[in-house]
Amino acid sequence: MKSGIKKSELLKIYSMMLRIRLFEERIVDLYIEQEMRVPVHLCIGQEAIAAGICGNLSKEDYLFTNHRCHGHAIANGMSLRSIMAELYGRSTGCCKGKGGSMHLVDPDNGILATSAIVGGAIPLAVGAALKLKLKKERHISVVFFGDGACDQGAFYESLNFAALKNLPVLFVCENNFYATNSPQAARQPLDNISERGEMFGIKGFRCDGNDAIAVLKAGRRAIKNIRRGEGPFILECRTYRWKGHVGPDCDAERGCRPKHEIDLWTKRCPIKKLEGYLSRKKIITKEKMGQLRGELESEINDAVAFAKNSPFPDEGELYKDVYYREAVCPGQS
Repeated sequence: MKSGIKKSELLKIYSMMLRIRLFEERIVDLYIEQEMRVPVHLCIGQEAIAAGICGNLSKEDYLFTNHRCHGHAIANGMSLRSIMAELYGRSTGCCKGKGGSMHLVDPDNGILATSAIVGGAIPLAVGAALKLKLKKERHISVVFFGDGACDQGAFYESLNFAALKNLPVLFVCENNFYATNSPQAARQPLDNISERGEMFGIKGFRCDGNDAIAVLKAGRRAIKNIRRGEGPFILECRTYRWKGHVGPDCDAERGCRPKHEIDLWTKRCPIKKLEGYLSRKKIITKEKMGQLRGELESEINDAVAFAKNSPFPDEGELYKDVYYREAVCPGQS
């Protein structure tokens, strides 16, 4: 079966997925040292979505994401050094060590905001899309969020406004079927996230989020339509995270999810699936895969060394680049 995608694109997507996986696995290995003093939400098992969607974007497009943001940032070109230094709270991090894992930003690569608030990035992406339309720019705004964000009112308010103004925005739901430890079926009466925009006239479709080729194709189709001025789109990518909601551990031991479910999805590894396809089509050899893995490991080693050798922010940096307002009690002038 032909994928309809160039070999060079497939290799790029594979390399990006492997880069994300190895980066996240390195965090798992390092976290026990307790030098990263921030909570980390890992995307191991979900790499195909970030790589597939971002593989269709240009440097001028805008990207907004959520607390589980490492993969999106990496796939959209963010430096591993910048991310790792931020995780270690160092001044060389993307937010000078003050943002942490859940607030990665990189305007030069179109990553304008990462919100730790569930659903918080969705209206931001819609606002950016409004700017693009008002200035008649031929670019789009993309936002990643989980199935839990679809419980939020901001999601529906954003859909309504995006449809009303026919905005160039792609809503990408990474449906991993859990909001923290609460399964989707316990929160939502219908399993129909891709159809939630229909009441506003927004088209949507669902794809296998563990199939990189399917994600790349679905994203390409949606983005092509958006660039033609055909309004916003919803893409629901069904996937599964291997680790717990937060932290480097699996949560099956705590009874948060059934182990047999995790084992089932682990067997559907998106990277193994793509590797199998590339091998069958003789696009890459096992030797080349091993060579690529070695190169990526070296890149990650460099990022870790850079982060650990970077200085912490000075005390004088505490209130710089941060908006705050002193509280004034009633009756005080």
